[in-house]
Amino acid sequence: MKLLLIGYGKMGRAIEARAIARGHQIVGIIDPAHPEVTIADFSPATVDAAIEFTHPDAAFANVQACLRQGLPVVCGSTGWLHHFPEAVELCQQTDGSLFYASNYSVGVNLFFHFNEYIAAKMHQFGGYDVQVREIHHTQKVDQPSGTALTAAEAILRHFPAKTIWRNEEAQQPNELAVLSERTGQVVGTHIVTYSSDADSLELKHEAHTRDGFVDGALLAAEWLPGHQGVFGMKDLLGL
Repeated sequence: MKLLLIGYGKMGRAIEARAIARGHQIVGIIDPAHPEVTIADFSPATVDAAIEFTHPDAAFANVQACLRQGLPVVCGSTGWLHHFPEAVELCQQTDGSLFYASNYSVGVNLFFHFNEYIAAKMHQFGGYDVQVREIHHTQKVDQPSGTALTAAEAILRHFPAKTIWRNEEAQQPNELAVLSERTGQVVGTHIVTYSSDADSLELKHEAHTRDGFVDGALLAAEWLPGHQGVFGMKDLLGL
C-alpha cells in the first residue's frame, strides 16, 4: 500500500517502521517539520490511505483536507470529537472513507466490548457504584483520554443511574467520575471499577508498548480502501 503519514511524533514514527516492515510504502509525511509538503499535494492516484495522528487542534482540519482530496483517512487523534458530526457530514458529501477510533488496540476494543456488557449487568442487579480511571504519560495533551471517554459514554448508555461524567471525583450520585493521572512514561492504563458494600469488580486494560496501537491502525488502513462511509473498530473486528 501507498500510505501518507499525517503527524510524525511517537505514533507516526512507529507506524512508519511497522508499515515498511510489512511491505508498505510511505509516500509522504505531513508534519510541521516538513512545511513544504501538504495534504493537497496528494490524490487517490498517489495514496491508498492516510493515517492521521496529530494534535487535537489540528486533527479536524487534517480529516477535512483528506476527505476533500478523496483520500481514505484513518484518524487516531483524540480531543476533537466536538467536530465529529461535521466530519461525518463531509464524508457523506464527498462519498469519502473515514475510519476513527479513540484507541486502535485490539485488546482495548475488546475492553470496550466487555465494558458495555458489564455495565448493563451491574445496573440490572443494582447496589454498585462505578468510576473510570485512566493513567498516561506526562506528554499526553487531552484529558480525559479518548479511550476513557469511550468507556465512560458506554457506561452512561448502559448504566442509567449515571447520567453525566466529570473529570474529577463525583459530587452527586448521578455523576460518573472519570479520574485522570499523568505520570512518567506510562503508555496507557484504563480501569473501570464497580464497588458495593459487599465487593468490588475491576475491568482493566494496560498497554505495555505502543505496538498494539500501531498494528491496529495499520489493520484499519489496510481494510479501509474500498469501503465508503464512516467506520470504527467494531466494523473491523466484527463486534
